[in-house]
Amino acid sequence: MSEKPENEVQLPDPLAMSQKMAAIAERSRQLVTEFLERQASNGGPQNIDPLNIGAAFMEMTAKMMANPAKLVQAQMNLWQDYMRLWQTTTQRMLGAEQSDPLISPERGDRRFKDEAWDENALFDFIKQSYLLSARWIQATVEEVEGLDDKTAQKVDFYTRQFVDAMAPSNFLMTNPQVLRATLESGGENLVSGLENMLDDLERGKGKLAIKMTDYEAFSVGDNIAVTPGKVVFQNDLMQLIQYSPTTEKVYKRPLLIIPPWINKFYILDLREKNSFIKWCVDQGFTVFVISWVNPDGELAHKSFEDYMMEGPFAAMDAIDKATGEKTVNVIGYCLGGTLLASALAYLSGKPRNRKGPAVSRIASATFFTAMTDFEEAGELSVFIDEEQLRGLEEEMSEKGYLDGASMAQTFNMLRANDLIWSFVVNNYLLGKDPFPFDLLYWNSDSTRMPATMHSYYLRKMYQENLLVEPGGISLNSVPVDLGKIKTPIFMLSTREDHIAPWKSTYALTQQVAGPMEFCLAASGHIAGVVNPPAAGKYSHWTSDHIAPSAEEWLEQAEEHEGSWWPHWRDWLAQYSGAMVPARKPEDGKLPAIEDAPGAYVKVKASDSSDA
Repeated sequence: MSEKPENEVQLPDPLAMSQKMAAIAERSRQLVTEFLERQASNGGPQNIDPLNIGAAFMEMTAKMMANPAKLVQAQMNLWQDYMRLWQTTTQRMLGAEQSDPLISPERGDRRFKDEAWDENALFDFIKQSYLLSARWIQATVEEVEGLDDKTAQKVDFYTRQFVDAMAPSNFLMTNPQVLRATLESGGENLVSGLENMLDDLERGKGKLAIKMTDYEAFSVGDNIAVTPGKVVFQNDLMQLIQYSPTTEKVYKRPLLIIPPWINKFYILDLREKNSFIKWCVDQGFTVFVISWVNPDGELAHKSFEDYMMEGPFAAMDAIDKATGEKTVNVIGYCLGGTLLASALAYLSGKPRNRKGPAVSRIASATFFTAMTDFEEAGELSVFIDEEQLRGLEEEMSEKGYLDGASMAQTFNMLRANDLIWSFVVNNYLLGKDPFPFDLLYWNSDSTRMPATMHSYYLRKMYQENLLVEPGGISLNSVPVDLGKIKTPIFMLSTREDHIAPWKSTYALTQQVAGPMEFCLAASGHIAGVVNPPAAGKYSHWTSDHIAPSAEEWLEQAEEHEGSWWPHWRDWLAQYSGAMVPARKPEDGKLPAIEDAPGAYVKVKASDSSDA
């Protein structure tokens, strides 16, 4: 018997194919029916431009047309680039020696990793045509004069979204890998892709909820978030987890971690080999972590003040009862860091009683990629203008919260090629199932935002930037002034952070009055933080001095190979006291409620009764 030729074109089974297509048609009909029913129940079509993109591009177009000569010159430059590309491609097709490309993808651009993009003259032409057009579009938009900063930023961001969406790798007929798979499978990949798309539409209830990983491969508390511990306290907003020690002796002063409530805490406890929480326990720290509730409409009234009082302050009261320690070291991650800065300023501004200055409840504060000055808030500020805020508040007023999927989509747009279009190609065009990946499982495990708290945070901080103004906001009638903070601070930022740009986070170094150490890690908002020493990845920068600006600090900073974790541990040890016998959660004065990671973290955004 002869062997089957490699890459032989397969012909699909007509009966099986017709059955699949019939099932797809029926599921599609049902989805359309449900969509129309939802539209009718919601009073007809909704706002077709909730992001207020149209006005920004209308203004950009008007400014552009005011200088037609510049636009004509840009078009001439593009035409000349096209002519050079036609010339080099024609020469290559006629057998001439291949010349250097006119333009190449940026380093790390995985859209064009297939060899055919370079080896095949046609696909090389398609690739370079796209890259030339993308460069021209973005450069033309960037050079428009007369736009205010916010409008220019919005136009630039959504132009890039359009350019990314139009990449030839995203379409069947211009992606060599997809064409190859289609020929080899007889079109089965496209049928499987349709089924995957319908699954995503059904899971998103009519909205495309792209599947990024195998959701069945992970279970919180079973194979992720498995560091042993106990829930020792809970209230409406959070559960407090105390982790079991792994050393005979521990530092006297406990460590409290405040994660962002915009995500689940277990990003710091994915697996044993990359768990920051497990590593801290192994270093001899008594670790407590706040696990925020995934709120529903019943918690719509919860405010930013409530998150402070019922979050870190309630946690510190519980830690005092559990360990007898009235002061703690505290970590605030991202939004948890913004809350930590607010709490420090609140404590610093509280009136002292007659007995004299109270002992500070926070001995040291560590900030992970946390914003306090939102003047230059990066690309997230594209989504914060008056029109969009009003739209969000109207949406939240109906349910009492902001749907977690809305926030997840916003963050995914910041890295659209990696977190949107790569999955469109893999899931829908290639018809493959996504690879099991714990980080993407966490990324998809979204949380909801209570209406009152989220509106306050977006308006007072992102839009009005009042946290940096002395007395700009008051919490429980106490004016907040970051300049009164004298607590020792360790601040970690990450060089490629799209959510909390490091040069913006650096502003806190100029705002507080206490001792400060700043550390810059390579990589981004997640990978730069979750970087265990054993991995041997990424570097970090430190300096003995705090410079007036981020750029000056980096010029004098020293780069070190590997993780920043050991450097931070050495810094924290000086504020952690002597070594004492290890404390087990079950031996404390607070009775254990349940095993870690607790019930709150297991609630999905889709579990709301009014969702």
